[in-house]
Amino acid sequence: MVIVNLEKEEGGEIMGVGKYELGRTLGEGNFGKVKFARNTDSGQPFAVKILEKKKIIDLNTTDQIKREIASLKLLKHPNVVRLHEVLASKTKICMVLEYVTGGELFYKIASKGKLTETEGRKLFQQLIDGVSYCHNKGVFHRDLKLENVLVDSKGNIKISDFGLSALPQHLRDDGLLHTTCGSPNYVAPEILANKGYDGATSDAWSCGVILYVILTGYLPFDDRNLAVLYQKIFKGDVKIPKWLSSGAQNMIKVILDPDPETRITINEIKEDPWFKEDYNPANDDDEDEDINIHNEALSIHEVPHDAEERSLTSPTLINAFQLIGMSSCLDLSNFFEKEDVSERNIRFTSNLSAKDLIERIENTVTEMGFRIRNKNGMLKVILENKTHKSLGCLSVATEVFEISPSLHVVELRKSYGDASLYRQLCKRLSNDLGVTPNHMEV
Repeated sequence: MVIVNLEKEEGGEIMGVGKYELGRTLGEGNFGKVKFARNTDSGQPFAVKILEKKKIIDLNTTDQIKREIASLKLLKHPNVVRLHEVLASKTKICMVLEYVTGGELFYKIASKGKLTETEGRKLFQQLIDGVSYCHNKGVFHRDLKLENVLVDSKGNIKISDFGLSALPQHLRDDGLLHTTCGSPNYVAPEILANKGYDGATSDAWSCGVILYVILTGYLPFDDRNLAVLYQKIFKGDVKIPKWLSSGAQNMIKVILDPDPETRITINEIKEDPWFKEDYNPANDDDEDEDINIHNEALSIHEVPHDAEERSLTSPTLINAFQLIGMSSCLDLSNFFEKEDVSERNIRFTSNLSAKDLIERIENTVTEMGFRIRNKNGMLKVILENKTHKSLGCLSVATEVFEISPSLHVVELRKSYGDASLYRQLCKRLSNDLGVTPNHMEV
């Protein structure tokens, strides 16, 4: 088992790892940092994603990191960020990744606005090439968005961040995936419906959202109110600008079809006349060298025992918004509402009726010793211990939003109080409302 030394620590900052000299910070997230690095032997630049094992354990996302590494090990394509090596110390995991100089496609669109159809089609062709290759390898990304598409110095795209990806072993007996995950504006309607979904079909939807933004400069589905946003996605309520060519309009229309059964597939996209214009298919690089992954890198659970015990007290209820924050290598919190179950808000979807949800919530919190007030559908859950202050106090607002007749969103908002009590409440509600760990894949 190989353990790599993290060298030249200066002011708490790691200056080197193995044969890589670390430089400026490129991004920062929940697990650690992404730093520019240079191979001291060859001089070649890389990006090193430095993950803190303790934070991975505390956030209960060991499997997520393992699946990201497992996915990237399979992928060698010019339009997918390459994983070159995985190293580790006793406290950190270091993923040595291809360095992409141009940054996120998000910033390219934000600074330049919409692209011309010719330029946008070229990027879309590369995106579809990369996604098609991933699917052929059995990898479904599940979080495709502008922030996870990088642009290199030549203007070519690289798909990145496979923290929410799924592999064939994650399929249920029905052949479908069931984890609700992804970014709100890019997520496919069938993912929100909690009835199982095809990873390739849902990735195609996200590609359609990306195409729309590339060609128009704005999102097809957007609203500050989450319930309204979900309703727009379910309806496929998208306004396609008339100034786009008929080919581009049709491409967007057939991809952003809310019915996954009739939505165009990735292979069908590649046969579309508008898509095929000036199309130069990419060649994969499967003949390249194997990735060097030291066994120690995957020994994420080798942490102090007390840290492991803390991870077991974390709530088992995980929603899409938490997963976004935990998987992102960059700090993108300003682009979506921060939600942390240990601090304030959490939302999850349920197929129960609004009446059943409210009744179950009332029964559960009453059994737990909380007082509850129901005012116009807004539940106020309160626990006060004036005599035994050590037991803590808590105030939580609970609301149920209807997305469709068969789908509702439950939102919990902590007003004040003990974080551990809040976690206990969330865990109990997740079990009683049918959102259990068995329904989660990560």
